Amino acid sequence: QVHLVESGGGLVQAGGSLRLSCAASGRTFRSYTMGWFRQRPGKERDFVAAITWNAGSTLYADSVKGRFTISRNNAQDTLYLQMNSLEPEDTAVYYCAATLVPPVVQERRYNYWGQGTQVTVSM
Repeated sequence: QVHLVESGGGLVQAGGSLRLSCAASGRTFRSYTMGWFRQRPGKERDFVAAITWNAGSTLYADSVKGRFTISRNNAQDTLYLQMNSLEPEDTAVYYCAATLVPPVVQERRYNYWGQGTQVTVSM
């Protein structure tokens, strides 16, 4: 089992940046494909980005391509999401998740989830 804890959320103005972190403990972090999802107010949880175990491949939602970057540090068991050019529409609770399959967008394919961190982007 993998235990995931997100951090780094907060309030930022539109056009600003934030970096989210997801600290992992438990089974070997480097074995897992990792993903970021978000749940905007009143909406279902959506895929944001994913990265293979060795960071050799990434996958992004169209809405964040060119603005967000997913990365990982296997030596520190940590996943990151660098978010630039933030928009009010990016306001959401952001979750990290782990899976043993290659990067996929379906949340049902992810086995382990963090508790989420709130990101609020003001006009």
